[in-house]
Amino acid sequence: MREKPVPDPKTTSVPSRPAFDARVKAVREAHEKFLNRPNPVDPTWDNGVFERFQHPVVTARHTPLEWRYDFNYETNPFFMERLGINATLNPGAFYWEGKVHLVVRVEGYDRKSFFAIAESPNGIDNFRFWDEPCDIPEIPGETNLYDMRVTFHEDGWIYGVFCAESKDPDAPPGDLSSAVAQAGIVRTRDFQKWERLPNLNTPASQQRNVVLHPEFVDGQYAFYTRPMDGFIDVGSGGGIGWTLCPDITTGKTGPETIIDARAYHTIKESKNGQGPAPIKTAEGWLHLAHGVRACAAGLRYVLYMFMTSLDDPSKVIARPGGYFLAPYGDEGFGDVSNVTFSNGWVRLPDDTVLIYYGGSDTRCYVARSSVAQLVDWCLHTPEDALTTRGCVDQRLALIRANRSVLGGRQ
Repeated sequence: MREKPVPDPKTTSVPSRPAFDARVKAVREAHEKFLNRPNPVDPTWDNGVFERFQHPVVTARHTPLEWRYDFNYETNPFFMERLGINATLNPGAFYWEGKVHLVVRVEGYDRKSFFAIAESPNGIDNFRFWDEPCDIPEIPGETNLYDMRVTFHEDGWIYGVFCAESKDPDAPPGDLSSAVAQAGIVRTRDFQKWERLPNLNTPASQQRNVVLHPEFVDGQYAFYTRPMDGFIDVGSGGGIGWTLCPDITTGKTGPETIIDARAYHTIKESKNGQGPAPIKTAEGWLHLAHGVRACAAGLRYVLYMFMTSLDDPSKVIARPGGYFLAPYGDEGFGDVSNVTFSNGWVRLPDDTVLIYYGGSDTRCYVARSSVAQLVDWCLHTPEDALTTRGCVDQRLALIRANRSVLGGRQ
């Protein structure tokens, strides 16, 4: 079999400058058209609790062209992507200066994640990234940062808490997958300059999905945690934790207690974790969390809700059973399929709540609800009955109550 000739770089045809300019113009126009695409409500979805939309709100394609392409004809005559973007996922969220902002986890082709802010006038479409990614100071030894939760704290600072991942120093030779996860903390006043604080120091050996409560509790900073024995294994961690920190500039906390435990044969059987910082309402604190269970296709991540007391944010007062939101349609396909994961939501001035979530570790979606709907759903949805007999009794009670209301009409 004859080998194919190797092209000679000296004779290979290189696009002309006019051809280069034409390609740049075409790529820019296509990108601008994509960014301006409207995002209508998805008419195939209706459960009375929240709305879905037809398109993701932020994808890899939303990232600026200048982040991916070399625009210099001399060094990139084919106008190729030089630093590709693999995914945009798991955004933190905040409402600021009349616009919705997302602190997006942007992942390059190299698997490294970084934070970047995208803003939208309505929180549904027309998201555009700021000119440059967030310039987060590094702690030596860190390899990857991701999944920032944003909290506007009553102390006047805006905090970001995220997962700071590093290689396990105790891993045996040749083990390049064992890692250590800690809760990194930054604070800012303008989302331009970021001050790095020490990582949270709790009794647990590892931490993920850590969230700062918006208010002081007993004069201290309060954190929702997920204590873990290992990078993947929850072990004795047992659920969403709660701990107090006298001085956030040291990160040293007191004891951790579990306020929302895992449970056998439920949506949070394998592990669970707090999503964004809770929303304060007249009836209590609204919480969004993720639950994980193992199934034949692997781990399935869904979102669920609960409420805690205004007087004691560590005390659960409502625990609606089952999931609140699960992968739907294309949301379930991607780099890590069957996953919905949230660490960001915003409450708009009219009490609309926009819930942002990653779909299968690939792209960002939004669901729209309201404070009134979410509180109603939490307070009046039955808890998980935990057994088949219990769930049948709940279903029968609903059916028979409806029969009484409808008078036999269907």
